[in-house]
Amino acid sequence: MKVNVLDIKAKKVGEIELNDAVFGVEYNEALIHQVVVAQLANKRQGTKSTLTRTEVRGGGKKPWRQKGTGRARQGSIRSPQWTGGGVVFAPKPRDFSQKINKKMKTAATLSALSAKVSDNDFIVLDKLQLEAAKTKYIAQMLKAFEINSKVLIAVANDDEAVLRACANIQNVTLINADLVNVYDLAANTKCIFTVDAVNKIQSRFEEVCE
Repeated sequence: MKVNVLDIKAKKVGEIELNDAVFGVEYNEALIHQVVVAQLANKRQGTKSTLTRTEVRGGGKKPWRQKGTGRARQGSIRSPQWTGGGVVFAPKPRDFSQKINKKMKTAATLSALSAKVSDNDFIVLDKLQLEAAKTKYIAQMLKAFEINSKVLIAVANDDEAVLRACANIQNVTLINADLVNVYDLAANTKCIFTVDAVNKIQSRFEEVCE
């Protein structure tokens, strides 16, 4: 398929042919959901930890005798109902990571990319070079494209000026084409890829394209 290539002012400057093996894949919502859940789970540290009643120091002596005081029976001042006592079902360090096969991850990424193209939420930019590292240039570009939602901008090479210009704009995510992933594609409504980024994506999945 062919899509228009636009400049930073949203004017057509050419066309680019997208490989159907990368940008024309059938949408698989279940697979995308599974990979996104796994990706978020793998980001969790799992380091939280609190003490159970057996781990809290003290409380070895029974506070008062079992009967005759008029108060409720108590066995330890480190029981959960006491201030300073242990925690019921205390969270402990654990591994939240989930394994996702490489083929599944690749298929989910291609499915998410294809969905953006089919929904007309995929914009190809000829290049992204700024006169200076100023937010206004990115803001003007988004205004030209009439984008008011969350947007993912993918570039082929890291540029300090572009990075600084995008840093202070809400709902803008800048990423290298090598790091494009399912979560970022799903979390952003619009995608802006430079021509070099598109070529990099297609070469990244060249084994699928063959």
